[in-house]
Amino acid sequence: MKTTVNGVNIHYDDQGPSDGIPVVLVHGHPFDHTMWAPQVAALTAAGYRVVTPDLRGYGGSEVVPGVSLFSDFADDIAALLHTIGLQQVVIGGVSMGGQITMEFQRTHPERVRGLILSDTSPVAETEEGKAFRNALADRFLREGMGGYADEVIDKMIAPYNVTARPDVAEHVLAMMRGTAPEGAAAALRGRAERPDYRDTLAGTSVPVLILVGADDVYTPVSDAQAMHDLIPSADLVVIDQAGHLPGAEQPDAFNAALLNFLDTRVATGG
Repeated sequence: MKTTVNGVNIHYDDQGPSDGIPVVLVHGHPFDHTMWAPQVAALTAAGYRVVTPDLRGYGGSEVVPGVSLFSDFADDIAALLHTIGLQQVVIGGVSMGGQITMEFQRTHPERVRGLILSDTSPVAETEEGKAFRNALADRFLREGMGGYADEVIDKMIAPYNVTARPDVAEHVLAMMRGTAPEGAAAALRGRAERPDYRDTLAGTSVPVLILVGADDVYTPVSDAQAMHDLIPSADLVVIDQAGHLPGAEQPDAFNAALLNFLDTRVATGG
């Protein structure tokens, strides 16, 4: 499905029973909504309504060159929810999608019923990190996405899963290679300017689930533990035999953690 929000054409899927508890899942960089296919299948089968948008610049959504701030992404999601008639949702994301989830919590807290944070970090970008992300954005515009995709596949998913799960590796590569360089570059420039979300997390009162792949090299288990220290009431689940994308690498374990959280912490108000 497509709709126009904030002047941008956004593609999204909206699946599951219309009266189910709504869950919004935000993809990371440089991916699209299809990365959540295993989660959509499991959650809708359990009676949840699942909305998976393509962020501006990604997937089937309109490419917006320049700079896409995290506030732009969060406002797009809020406008999409208004369009489809959802007032309050459980929202979650992986990596950059997790940071956009934190931005959504910061700017639209009244719409949040629960948070799911996978393989992400609330810390603002360092000066070194800003330079890296802007240089990488320049590279995308100059070279495209193919070389980058080949270089990072064994960091996006654990190296042993590149071999053991070739279907997953090919899907991750296809998403990366298929992303528009202009959209990816705009998001990287916006990501470089993100605020620090630690105060936002420390002040949240909604249920929170933190997930992380045991072998994630981008946002390791120590980062997830640091987030858990900010929110002692949060659930922390480490997914074994997984890297940065445990929802794709170990979907059964990831989905079990999601459903346990939704069933026990959200649906019951616990």
